[in-house]
Amino acid sequence: MTRAGKIAGERVAPSASAASRTSNDQLRRFNLSMLMQMLHRNGGCSRADLTRMTGLNRSTIAVLVAELVEAGLAYEGEPETVIGQVGRPSLRVHPQPRLAALTINPEVNSVAIGLIGLGGEIIRSIRFDSSRVPSSAEAVRISQSIVAGMRGEIEESYDLVGIGVAVPGLVNAASGRIVNAPQLKWKDVDLATPMSQAFRLPVYIANDASVGAIAENLFGAAIGARDLVFVDGNAAGIGGGVIIDGQPLRGTSGFAGELGHIMVNSAGVRCHCGRVGCLETEVNLDSLLALLGLSRADEHELDIELGVTRDAAVLDEVRRQLRFLSIALTNLVNIFDPEVVVLGGYLGALLTVSDERLGGALKLRSMSGHSRNVVLTRAKLRSRRVMIGAAELAFAPLLADPLAFRRDAEPSA
Repeated sequence: MTRAGKIAGERVAPSASAASRTSNDQLRRFNLSMLMQMLHRNGGCSRADLTRMTGLNRSTIAVLVAELVEAGLAYEGEPETVIGQVGRPSLRVHPQPRLAALTINPEVNSVAIGLIGLGGEIIRSIRFDSSRVPSSAEAVRISQSIVAGMRGEIEESYDLVGIGVAVPGLVNAASGRIVNAPQLKWKDVDLATPMSQAFRLPVYIANDASVGAIAENLFGAAIGARDLVFVDGNAAGIGGGVIIDGQPLRGTSGFAGELGHIMVNSAGVRCHCGRVGCLETEVNLDSLLALLGLSRADEHELDIELGVTRDAAVLDEVRRQLRFLSIALTNLVNIFDPEVVVLGGYLGALLTVSDERLGGALKLRSMSGHSRNVVLTRAKLRSRRVMIGAAELAFAPLLADPLAFRRDAEPSA
């Protein structure tokens, strides 16, 4: 090799010590991220818990915790006391309570605003009811107005990391543009830019059912599940989210999870999507409400109505919907092979009436027989689900690389 070539090679190839430093830094960042996620998901852990769950030694945990505390991302509280414990009790480490995210959820007749702390704590929840469907510009203005009323509390007590927006529609994962939100009559809408300009914070947008799946996985009915299917039903239709090996399934453009358009009845009615016999045309809240003589009902109200009704027409409609829901869920079990299937919204009410009044009419019929091992359960977070899930969008950069996030957040000198 010529000297010029040797010099060029020296410039390109890092030394062994440099490579080692890079490797060590990557490992440190990975470990800090792992600890931050554990604190977030558990609302705090003792040092002993962190040592046990990570497999790292106590001294390494002590160094990592010190870094998080110094960066203002965590704090240490009173030691954990365990009955019969020998030796000094372990300090308990908590996520920094000042760190919070704003969440925004525009719906057909309202805009819901949340202030969510690390650990999934809902600090504030405000719903602004509208007499008509809000435009994207109106959603921004309404959000600004509500947050302005909270500004004193936020400035005194919280550091906002970003804004998570949950939309009932298709959202392009790469651009964040809302491709189509039929309920809102929004098509090809850039909400992230005006929202970011209004609040001077990073904005992250996703489908409301998809973030609901994340929330139930982290804090709800499917904690710890690596593979799950979440199906959510509301007055506007059926959506869902799928998590495979611990990661949300997004698809090429972020549109994965449109579970309401699985075909369940080839002789059914035409759906607004143009196909015939989609799940949400056969399983829908409006049909039940009409038979119950109601114009609207939340999950709690629907539970009561279905729990006390003796109307044969209502129960026949419930059985009909459960039959088609069984077909859809069986298809999903065969496709994704999940550990858990979680039903939210009015689908959760159908599951309850199936188990309590109809002897388990909702059944999974997997070709492999594996459905006997799939847990079929109702969502636990109810109305909190979308807010908590949307906050995860804003918390994601912090949890992925805590110290880099902190440095980016620090004002320049």
